Amino acid sequence: MEVTTKQFKHCDLVTLTGRVDSSNSPKLSDALDGIVNEGRYKLVLDMAALEYMSSAGFRALISAQRNCKRYNRGEVVLATVPANIHSALELAGFTTLFRIFPDVTAAVGNI
Repeated sequence: MEVTTKQFKHCDLVTLTGRVDSSNSPKLSDALDGIVNEGRYKLVLDMAALEYMSSAGFRALISAQRNCKRYNRGEVVLATVPANIHSALELAGFTTLFRIFPDVTAAVGNI
């Protein structure tokens, strides 16, 4: 898994590549927590190049969402979610916790 971040004026874009599983989900958590700890609470996650995400990855997303939404400071939104990951999010009941956009431009424009 590779995590790259790009800071914009009003949000941060986090691009995920590869597979997120229990062995590397702490890296994802650390990256998201690092952004939040710097006082930036509006995150867009670009999942276009993501092949797989386990429940450990979903936990990292939920934790980041909880931290960002605390005190109405911001949120985590998902962009270009692959069909297999979207269906896993639906099965887990997580689609109601995140706004999901078809592309990064729409996500950045609506956060």
